[in-house]
Amino acid sequence: MSNVILKNVKKAYDNKVVINSVNLEIKDKEFLVLVGSSGCGKSTLLRMIAGLENITEGEIFIGDKKVNDVPPKDRDIAFVFQSYALYPHMTVRENIAFGLKMRKVPKQEIEKKVAQAAQILNLTEYLDRKPKQLSGGQRQRVALGRAIVRNPKVFLMDEPLSNLDAKLRVQMRSEIKKLHEKLQTTFIYVTHDQTEALTMGDRIVVLNNGDIQQIDTPDEVYNNPKNTFVAGFIGSPQMNFISGKDLKLDENILYGIRPEKMVKPDGNIKLTVEVDISEMLGSEKIAYFNIGEKRCSAVLSSDFNIGKTLELSINSNDLYKFNPITGERI
Repeated sequence: MSNVILKNVKKAYDNKVVINSVNLEIKDKEFLVLVGSSGCGKSTLLRMIAGLENITEGEIFIGDKKVNDVPPKDRDIAFVFQSYALYPHMTVRENIAFGLKMRKVPKQEIEKKVAQAAQILNLTEYLDRKPKQLSGGQRQRVALGRAIVRNPKVFLMDEPLSNLDAKLRVQMRSEIKKLHEKLQTTFIYVTHDQTEALTMGDRIVVLNNGDIQQIDTPDEVYNNPKNTFVAGFIGSPQMNFISGKDLKLDENILYGIRPEKMVKPDGNIKLTVEVDISEMLGSEKIAYFNIGEKRCSAVLSSDFNIGKTLELSINSNDLYKFNPITGERI
């Protein structure tokens, strides 16, 4: 079994707490994504699972084994770094084989494992090249190959695509997903990119300031956010928030609505706004405007004619309600 369990895990540097008593169970063979903005604690959490950071309180289990005091090399994990961490003087073959050589694995077995990993990652023709002769995507595949040959219980990946250009990131996203399906082991993946989180994860853990805000499937996190942080962080452009009044309860309320729901043919709420800027994004356009003091946007089809004003047509069923003080979903 390659499940990972965190029980009341806390991390503090002196008096500064960066992870607040996290409880999390990652299932065997699951692809779990930790997502959040810079400084939210996601990489620290990953490094604690790897044993690269000590935990201040709590327990971490990999499989049935408590690993709090187990060194990284004995945790049966493989870590893929953002920077690739390849040896420039070694060939692709030597880089992939390096960890196995350190463990005194027989030469014949190393050759077999390297060949298998290279085939899976389409690196066979590059085995005798040095890293400087490879593209960014190929270097990242070499880093993945070095992890694959170890046949670990758990793959840990810390923003592995952030150094790649946009087109290559899209390609590598699908390659990593295929790799997960092929290897049938547990992947824990850190990113600040909510598109990566939505497209790759079986489940997503949304983090903010060291606290878990929501753990759920991509569909649930997008369609049923638990609070304004999750609602605003997941989705691009982000959810619109509009201050208003709940007529039934006679209370102030914060309404949320996705930009793609702002101009609906069946809308029962009509509103005219002044557009101050618009963007053309190929298959769609985005119009930006203010509603009261709140900055909002609407996603429209590319053939939509955006003028100085825009007639919004909102279906009340598409509105989310949040407590304006706590941010929690109502």
